[in-house]
Parts: sequence; C-alpha cells; structure tokens
Amino acid sequence: MTRTRTALLSVLSLLAGLLSLQLTGPPPQATAAPTTFTHPGVLVSRGQLDYARSKVQAGQQPWKAAYDAMMSSSYASQSRTAKPRAVVECGSSSNPNNGCTDERQDAIAAYTQALAWYFTRDSRYAKKSIEIMDAWSSTITDHTNSNAPLQTGWAGSTWPRAAEIIKYTYDGGWPGAGRFATMLRTVYLPEVINGAATKNGNWELVMTEAAIGISVFIEDRTSYDKAVSTYLARVPAYIYLTSDGDLPEPPAGSSIDTNAEIIKYWQGQSTFTDGLAQETCRDFGHTGWGIASIADIAETSRIQGQDLYPRIQDRLRHALGFHTSYENGTAVPSWLCGGSVNKGLDQVTEVGFNALHNRLGISMSNTQKYTEAHRPSGTDNYFNAWTTLTHADNPN
Repeated sequence: MTRTRTALLSVLSLLAGLLSLQLTGPPPQATAAPTTFTHPGVLVSRGQLDYARSKVQAGQQPWKAAYDAMMSSSYASQSRTAKPRAVVECGSSSNPNNGCTDERQDAIAAYTQALAWYFTRDSRYAKKSIEIMDAWSSTITDHTNSNAPLQTGWAGSTWPRAAEIIKYTYDGGWPGAGRFATMLRTVYLPEVINGAATKNGNWELVMTEAAIGISVFIEDRTSYDKAVSTYLARVPAYIYLTSDGDLPEPPAGSSIDTNAEIIKYWQGQSTFTDGLAQETCRDFGHTGWGIASIADIAETSRIQGQDLYPRIQDRLRHALGFHTSYENGTAVPSWLCGGSVNKGLDQVTEVGFNALHNRLGISMSNTQKYTEAHRPSGTDNYFNAWTTLTHADNPN
C-alpha cells in the first residue's frame, strides 16, 4: 500500500509540474503571417503611395511641402555614394562609430531614392537606390559591439521599405535583389529576431519592426509569426493602461518581475496612468522611437491583411495623447518623473495618428495639434523618414 501510495503521489506531482509549466511558460506563438504576402507592403502600400503621389501632383498640402523637403535633402542627391563596411561596429551611444551612421543614413537614402522613383518615375532614382542596396549587400557580414542589436534594428527597419518599392514597382529590373534578400536573412534577421527583453523597450520594438519588415521581403512566415508574438508581448510592457492593475506588465522572457524591479525598469516611476511609457521618465526622444515602431509594425500588419491595430489601439492612442499633451505645454505634475520631463518627442506621430484618427475616427486633439504643428516631418537620421508624405491624412 505504501509503495502504491508513493507511486501515485509521484504521478500527481509530475502532473502538477507539467500543469505549472503549461500555465507559466511562454505564451503560445501568434499565427499572424498572411498566406500570401502583399508587396510593396512594409510600412507603405501601393495604394498609399498612389494617393500621396496624386496629392503631390495636384500641389496639395501638406504633401507637396513634404515632397519638396524630401527631394531637397541630401538623401535624394544623385551624387550620393554609399559607404558600406564588412563589419559595422557600434558601441554604446554609437561609440565607437565604425560605420554606424553611414549604414543608417545609406538605408534612409535607399528608401528616399525609392520614394523619389515612385513619385517621379525617373529611373535615375531607382538606379541610385539599387546602387546603394547592392553596395551593402556585397559587403556587410556582421554587426558587432554592444549596440549591434539596436543598430541592426535601425537599419534593418529601413532597408526593406526601400527594397519592397524597388522590387515590386520598378520595371527596369534589379539583378541583385536575391543577394540583398540573403543579406537581410543572414546578417540582419538573426540579430533582431530574438528580441531584447531586458533592454529599454525601444530596443526590442525597433528590432521587432526590422524583423517583421525583413520577414515580409523574404516571405518568411515563421519569422513573421515569431516577431508578431514578441510585439504583442512587448507593447503591454511598454505602454501602461490602468486596466493592467497597480503595476505595468513586466517584459516577457525577463527576470524583471518584482514590484521594485518593475519600478526601477520604469525609470523609478511608481505612479502610473494611461499612456505612460516605460521610457517616459528617461526622455521623450527614446519613448518616441518606441511609439513609432509600435505604429509602424501595426501599419505593416494592416497592409499584410492581419491587422494588429485592434490589439494595440488603446495603448497607442493613450501614449500619443499623453506625451503630446506635455509637448503642447501641459504643466508636468509633481508625481510624474519628479515633476520634470525631458521633452523632444520628435516627428513620430504621423503614422499612428493617421491610423487611429483618420481611419478609425478616434478623437485625438493633443496628437492632432502636435502632428499638424510639426509638418512636414523629415527624418531623424535613424529610421523615421518622410511620414507626412506617405501617411498624412491617407485613407488607404
């Protein structure tokens, strides 16, 4: 009897352990990738490009001013020469900076030239975009040092936008498209696909934006699904809603789980309200990057037919409204970041504002005031570029 009872207890203990593992293990991976990918389909669709192009051709604002600003920038110059490196080495705050700025800016230039091609139909711009992308795909092999994942996220978010437009709208051909896809698959995707759970959230969000954009271009459904799962877990750990409870959600896959650890991770902020972000009390600049990637990823998902906006729209609208209210002049209360915030949200609101306000009809007075006052948006020289041109009041 004793032996039977002991065996039964062992079985029950094993079952309890398995049940505990099932309940506390990682969340199931989302199935989000479309059966057939839509191209061009990273951040901007053909319909959005056609709409913006028609507005520019008609001389309408704010698109015409946005277009003029883009075309007069150094990124649209036909004399631009790419500066590829085999190994891009980026330390903390890009120090050392061995190819970091060059890579980011060449990626933005490739995207700018691709947009210029689409708007003008002048093949010189398509050829320049191809020249830049080919230069990097024939050279780069690795990113190194402590900022490698972040750097890869910044550049990796931008490259696919350019590649999608060129590959799927330029009829002059791109013989190097396969090599470029290989570069994204072997040099960029492995660096960003596993996220960065313990870093400040803007890291994992831009890395995930890169992973999703790359997955669309190379048509990798498995990586797309994994990136969406990371995204859906990170957004609640980056933007707080009162429905979360007394404390924000901890980042999935991290050891940050006690009250003290969560508060420390949120820059020492211990009072929480709708729209507060994990980096708000660090500065609005890094927070803006996180918000931008949240919107960019949702925008790509919508183009791909698996719309993530319904899953994140409340957090995104509150985050935009919360931060733009202080940018617009609202007095900072004593409970928020010790009564002082480091503003500088930058031009990161256009994509999210258009999606939530213009498409979904959500009233966003603070975000609208801020967005319209900062038109036309240019580029931050990292990964945000020309969103007034592509997304302002765009119904597509």
